[in-house]
Amino acid sequence: MPIADCTRLSIHTITTKPWSLEQCLAGYQRAGVRGLTVWRQTIEAMGAKRAGQLIRASGLAVTALCRSGFFPARAAAEREQAIGDAKLAISQAAEIGAPMVVLVCGALPGMPLAQARAQIRDGIAACEPCARAHRVRLAIEPLHPLYAADRSAVNTMRQARRLCEEIGSPWVGIAVDVYHTWWDDSLEQEIAAAGAAGLLFGFHLCDWRVDTRHPLNDRGLMGEGCIDLPQIRGWMEAAGFAGWHEVEIFSDSHWARDQHAFLADIIAAYTARC
Repeated sequence: MPIADCTRLSIHTITTKPWSLEQCLAGYQRAGVRGLTVWRQTIEAMGAKRAGQLIRASGLAVTALCRSGFFPARAAAEREQAIGDAKLAISQAAEIGAPMVVLVCGALPGMPLAQARAQIRDGIAACEPCARAHRVRLAIEPLHPLYAADRSAVNTMRQARRLCEEIGSPWVGIAVDVYHTWWDDSLEQEIAAAGAAGLLFGFHLCDWRVDTRHPLNDRGLMGEGCIDLPQIRGWMEAAGFAGWHEVEIFSDSHWARDQHAFLADIIAAYTARC
């Protein structure tokens, strides 16, 4: 199911991590990419107001702001701090014109997963009124189980969907990242269920390298690994998803390359393999 153009292609600024926001905007625009997801560290120095001005001037669409969350904590003050940060991210998203904030929900070594998930639910619920007021959606991103101990206790589409059901807001949904979900034997059914409930907010692309060298920073360019990307894209579209295809690659080896060449490879891989 090859894609003929880049109409729905968005690049996460973390994918071209060596570039500033200005370089990302110029590079993506030159390459024919029409959207970008902004990572908060990319705009930290200049602030959301200035970032929004630059993005609007570029003509590129903002597909999301990454990221906030990390709700579980042992102390109530730390949990409130995480909620406060998520509310700040919501206001930043509104400032730059991003329709959603992606949530990496958090986990704490030694904390029972059930407790962490309860704190995640309560944290997102506490942020929902702020999201509704700013008209910014909250996209829960389930992470691969290898991150369950210290990065996210939400590890499957089913868990993410249940969280959405418990919170019960049209402003809370799911960002589906193939890197974290491709292994799940219920993925097709869960995507269909999430689509029927109107919960499919985002779709992130990369690949899983079979000989992966690092648990975080060795994602593959599409086609470098074992994920059946056309199949998952087909499931998403069958479930009614018509949004952006967001390329999100954490890779020390790709970050060390010339980023213009890397961007050209992203577009070629996306066109040929997604």
